[in-house]
Amino acid sequence: MEKQNLEWKRQWKDDFMKSICGFANTSGGVLEIGRDDNGRIVGVDNALELLEELPNRIRQAMGIVPFVELRSEGSRQYIVITVDASSSAVSFRGKYYLRSGSTTQELNGIELQNFIMRKQGKTWDGITVPNVKSLDLDMTSFRKFREKALASERLKKADLEINDESLLDSLMLVEDGQLTRAAVLLFHENPERFVFGAFVKVGYFENDADLLYADEIHGSLITMPDKVIETIYLKYFKGLISYEGIQRVETYPVPRPALREAILNAIVHRDYTTGIHRFR
Repeated sequence: MEKQNLEWKRQWKDDFMKSICGFANTSGGVLEIGRDDNGRIVGVDNALELLEELPNRIRQAMGIVPFVELRSEGSRQYIVITVDASSSAVSFRGKYYLRSGSTTQELNGIELQNFIMRKQGKTWDGITVPNVKSLDLDMTSFRKFREKALASERLKKADLEINDESLLDSLMLVEDGQLTRAAVLLFHENPERFVFGAFVKVGYFENDADLLYADEIHGSLITMPDKVIETIYLKYFKGLISYEGIQRVETYPVPRPALREAILNAIVHRDYTTGIHRFR
């Protein structure tokens, strides 16, 4: 059965180099020439010719040298091409491919950009933003970060008694003397100048389709959760009022700690590479 790291073909076609490229860009794999779709060996007539030509043709097309061997079963000869995973991105005719299940998929757009960055040992949020300095960032965001870090007891007071530039460096938000996208998202007062769509939308739906009203929450991601939670409690939730003696008690549909966890997860795990908002 064909799978992510195994594919069978009856005869060789140069188009099958896409599969080899996909193997190299994923976790490696094996392409066997001379088997049918069910894995039965049917043999290939020009096996010796392929054994001699394929290593050079693959190397010239993609810059990799797979292990090509001749095997036989009875009178039938077939070719086995074993491809190792490549540490760098491999292209075929200027295009990049990955294996997904038992298929080979061409990479485009954001997927291609993220793939190449991963191969370079980088992430989207680790890319630097030129011409932005620590002095351009929001002082309120730094103060909020220090308050929350101290309250959570994840950092000691001594760890936080450093200047903002040193703090960014200790958080690994500086690369080659420049701030990363993560630094801008977390601490810049207006991160949308650098990352399209870096804000939160809150909407109230009458049903699954009809949006009655909505708000947009802007600012640094450090200050964003508190702003979102306050907006929801002030505008979107209706508290049920009860009394314990003379004490007035307001009960909301979602406890504040649970809502905070949901908001934090939505902000932290959102894909900022697309600039697309989805109501959840």
